[in-house]
Amino acid sequence: MDEKVYGSLSENRKACERLFGISKSFDLISRDMTIGARDCCFYFVDGLIKDEVMQKLMDALYKITKKDMPDSAEVLMRDFLPYVEVETITEFSKVGRNLFSGVLCLFVDGYDKCLAVDLRTYPARGVEEPSKDKSLRGSRDGFVETVVFNSAMIRRRIRDADLRVEMLNVGRASKTDVVLCYMDGRVDKNLLKEVKERISTVDVDALTLNQESLAECLYKGRWYNPFPKFKYTERPDTASACVLEGNIAVLVDNSPAAMIIPTSIFDIIEEADDYYFPPITGTYLRMTRFLIALATLLLTPTYLLLMQNPSWIPGWLSFIAIKNQVYVPLIFQLLILELAVDGLKLAAINTPNMLSTPLSIIAALVLGELSVQSGWFNAEILVYMSFVALGNYTQASLELGYALKFMRILMLVLTWLFDGWGYASGLLLTVLAICLNRTVAGKSYIYPLVPFDPKECARRFLRIRIPHTYEKNERKKQ
Repeated sequence: MDEKVYGSLSENRKACERLFGISKSFDLISRDMTIGARDCCFYFVDGLIKDEVMQKLMDALYKITKKDMPDSAEVLMRDFLPYVEVETITEFSKVGRNLFSGVLCLFVDGYDKCLAVDLRTYPARGVEEPSKDKSLRGSRDGFVETVVFNSAMIRRRIRDADLRVEMLNVGRASKTDVVLCYMDGRVDKNLLKEVKERISTVDVDALTLNQESLAECLYKGRWYNPFPKFKYTERPDTASACVLEGNIAVLVDNSPAAMIIPTSIFDIIEEADDYYFPPITGTYLRMTRFLIALATLLLTPTYLLLMQNPSWIPGWLSFIAIKNQVYVPLIFQLLILELAVDGLKLAAINTPNMLSTPLSIIAALVLGELSVQSGWFNAEILVYMSFVALGNYTQASLELGYALKFMRILMLVLTWLFDGWGYASGLLLTVLAICLNRTVAGKSYIYPLVPFDPKECARRFLRIRIPHTYEKNERKKQ
């Protein structure tokens, strides 16, 4: 489709019909009209055009007389088109990309260029707080499925000339818009160049799964390591903070989230609430998430290990021993409940809101009292698995929650098979999975521990108060 735009309107019509199938799609609209005694034709996608603005544009064009009609598309664009976003196109490949993106394409008889007028408007929901990425205090806006709105929300927070918002296209058929947001003076130039090259060389038909499809194309190695390589956020304030720290925020059209590059495990654990509260409260919240994440990983494997070796239970913990008779082996109880928790999640997602309360009651009765009375589960197992299920929700990252779940199941199976040695092996495999993981930039996944950076360590584990300019000036005076 490197065909050039013709100087004849009839030839351009034939080319549009041949290349784009205008008459075969009901939503591709053509509109013939006469401007200054010259025949012309509009092409646009129904539903992606601002009708009111188009009507005003047509009123302005109808006022052009034969005497005033210019001989070139550039003069018509400059003197007679009362709109901001207008450009001329000389190739049908670009005409098609603009047309299917929602841009109005105007062909005028005698002009060997197409006038592209950006009157598009996309169906979009309201900018509201994301249901998953909530904050106790802070802004209540969230990303939506329109990439233009998402980039605007970042631009609103970073009013700096160094902020760059570059757009690329991915997919032979979908031609999905992918936007890179970064600070020109703070980003790693080598990483930026590598990310651009990887996105430009992605050879897929379409990004059917939006950001996940792009992530799989960007990171091709170590797919078997479950720990996430990217941080996803639906909060514009979080994405803006990451951009200011020198990271790259990747926005994909039709996806209401930003993908942050590069990402370490400490980046994933951080949340907006850490910074919306005073330093001591933010530090407490961060340490709480660390400890609960560790507890969700180790609680059930450790309990299984102690139940297999009752002599290892210290006297002050003797109350944790199972009192009732065990009908189903503990390992199978734990594994069944691991699946049951995910089953409840899927049921909650697919259940209409009006039935969510009855579903909760049924789940509580069946998996609670009746399951214990029937002998399928012991009450102690339900208590510990309930803590694990709730503890997973303390992490904003679903990917990290499932990574901990997979490693927990591995530890359970190894502990059941090899007892203490299996427990130690599972713990070692978990540590190696974290330490040997790499970011997209190929750097350490556990920085600032490796390589060790004491100042950055303090900032990662503790909520350090933001230094103020007047404090720096006072230090200089002293």
